[in-house]
Amino acid sequence: MSRFATMPLPAAPTVTAPDGSAVRVLLSLAGGSMAHFELAPGQTSQAVSHRTVEEIWFVVAGCGEMWRRQGEHQEVVRLEPGVCLTIPVGTHFQFRAAPTLPVSAVGITMPPWPGEDEAVPVPGHW
Repeated sequence: MSRFATMPLPAAPTVTAPDGSAVRVLLSLAGGSMAHFELAPGQTSQAVSHRTVEEIWFVVAGCGEMWRRQGEHQEVVRLEPGVCLTIPVGTHFQFRAAPTLPVSAVGITMPPWPGEDEAVPVPGHW
């Protein structure tokens, strides 16, 4: 039987993601893990693709853009509070913050994040 887990959002980033975003690692269960991602104003992440995990992101603060590509299909969407998006396995993606505002999102990774080798650098949009 699993025990309940509870935690506050860490005040400072826990790690830097392979894409360069500041990450506050949250909780995980057998089926998935959760984290808070943030880019500073004007910052652009490194474009990456995940080998085995997929993610769902929900933007909680700030403003920016997300580029995603699967094969020939690609799009850029605006990131603002209330926007939810998916990043299926193998999707190339990159995000950036507005020039004057950071952008923050909470993401669920399924299955849980396996480690640094999961993200593979890919050619980016910006």
